[in-house]
Amino acid sequence: MSQQKPGLKQTLNLWQVVVMGLAYLTPMAVFDTFGIVSEITSGHVATSYLFALAGILFTAFSYGHLVRKYPYAGSAYTYTQKTFSPNVGFMVGWSSLLDYMFMPMINMLLAKIYLTAMFPSVEPWIFIFALVTIMTLLNLKGVNIVANLNGVIVFAQIAIILVFIGLMAYSLSLGEGEGVVASVRPFYSDNMALAPLFTGATILCFSFLGFDGLSSLTEETKDAKRVIPRAIVLTALIGGVIFVGVSYFLQLYFPDISRFQEIDAVLPEIALYVGGNLFQSIVLVATTIAVLASGMAAHAGVARILYVMGRDNMLPQKGFGYIHPKWRTPAFNVLLVGGLALSAVSFDLEMALALVNFGALVAFTFVNLSVIVQFYIKEQRNKSLREHLQYLVLPLCGAGTIGVLWMNLEPESLELGLIWAALGAVYLVLRSLRLRRMAELQNSLSAD
Repeated sequence: MSQQKPGLKQTLNLWQVVVMGLAYLTPMAVFDTFGIVSEITSGHVATSYLFALAGILFTAFSYGHLVRKYPYAGSAYTYTQKTFSPNVGFMVGWSSLLDYMFMPMINMLLAKIYLTAMFPSVEPWIFIFALVTIMTLLNLKGVNIVANLNGVIVFAQIAIILVFIGLMAYSLSLGEGEGVVASVRPFYSDNMALAPLFTGATILCFSFLGFDGLSSLTEETKDAKRVIPRAIVLTALIGGVIFVGVSYFLQLYFPDISRFQEIDAVLPEIALYVGGNLFQSIVLVATTIAVLASGMAAHAGVARILYVMGRDNMLPQKGFGYIHPKWRTPAFNVLLVGGLALSAVSFDLEMALALVNFGALVAFTFVNLSVIVQFYIKEQRNKSLREHLQYLVLPLCGAGTIGVLWMNLEPESLELGLIWAALGAVYLVLRSLRLRRMAELQNSLSAD
């Protein structure tokens, strides 16, 4: 009898999956983009977050439909492969790898920036090597360990955010900023313009990256058909509530950006103004840990997408489709992504972000289209008003929202993404030619 190959181990429950999603989102990321979006929107960051959340939820519902239909770990790759064709699925999976593969490295880049600011005398590569080693070893041992550790880190972030809000509310009551705790000013004012709000929402949509990656945990989640769709929507909603709530108080405390020296990196200044030097140090340490949690969640997600592509033999099966017999994790992929994350020592943050944006938009676009093709067209669930709404209107709204993001995508993101896609297309053509030659050779041998 042949021994059955080991598979992924089902251990995760609903809240562990939600915590993984929130760790990926990084709740404290709300501070990083506040200065930029406040300038663009003339002080209406909270409204832009509401627009971004509405758009993200459309795509979250589409992921939920497809997880129930295809409860496998491949995320957008699996859905488009099943709905369109294996080749389309490969191209979507290949493109979305940009999102997942570079996120751990981006998190390491951010951690390097924070730690270098706190310890300027230490060589940056030491931070990178230590954090990547921790991230890789934990992911090798199992996603359950990562989820539990991320749970502690996420709750620590939320605790710090609550302290932030408390300090800001107290200062506002004493006359700081707008001088009031309750106001519609962060959401609406007479000088508010619609176009800048959408531009701000385009930037803020990327604060939600991570909710989609939960679908890659499907094969390691108990009762995945029920749990994963709920976890995806809950992650987006909880993240959205945190982002809107914090940006509301931030906007009251900082009605404009005149107090900031560097609007691209306002977190240290915000922490200093709100809580003083000691609080600033605590926040920077907590942010570094939060970035590590996000990196671990992203690391887990991309390792499983590579595993499914290897299991399907779209990537070399021997390495990418390997599961460690004891830990039941895709060990080869975990090590590969860890090795890639080490390039944060010298990689450019702007370039990495550009690649991530392209990959995320490809995945989001095709997930919405897959719902329409699979349910509305193939399965002809188009008879009732509810079916028209679920399988046509909402995914079209999701695709339309992503279309707005495509129009606002940086030229560098599009250029680098298309180069990556072209490499994938070349690989796909070469793979097809190799398989055809092998089939012809086998037929020739059979004929002889």
